[in-house]
Amino acid sequence: MAKSKNHTNHNQNRKAHRNGIKKPKRYRHESTLGMDLKFLRNQRFAKKHNLKPKEQLKRAEKRKALREAKK
Repeated sequence: MAKSKNHTNHNQNRKAHRNGIKKPKRYRHESTLGMDLKFLRNQRFAKKHNLKPKEQLKRAEKRKALREAKK
């Protein structure tokens, strides 16, 4: 008895390209559903303690003034 066919990829590539192979859509804010909770918790604290640009400038000026005062 002859061996039976195990595998073929015939016509699959053509079928896939008929409507084009599309990249998955990338959204601006990826969902955090199902993400690691420990990571999400840490990310929340990291975001909380990031300063807005205006506040960053204020802090930098304060530090600069302190350095000048020490000299």
